[in-house]
Amino acid sequence: MADGNRDTGTGSSADGQRITPSDISDRVRQLVGGAGDAAEQVSSAAVAVAAAVGTGLVLAAFLFGRRRGRRRSTLVEVVRV
Repeated sequence: MADGNRDTGTGSSADGQRITPSDISDRVRQLVGGAGDAAEQVSSAAVAVAAAVGTGLVLAAFLFGRRRGRRRSTLVEVVRV
């Protein structure tokens, strides 16, 4: 392209300085660090939601099983003569 918008591949930044490997690693750390913080917040919220749902399921299974056990159990009465 003749308009000058295309990278020439010279390894220099917009202000004319050379880009060093440390510049690249610093930039990657900035990008990953910001994403890591957001991912950590989301994962802690997901763990809390999963724990609440799991507790609810265990409680529901207990209550429904208890109800079914009462309904299906046989009552035996022993009478002495």
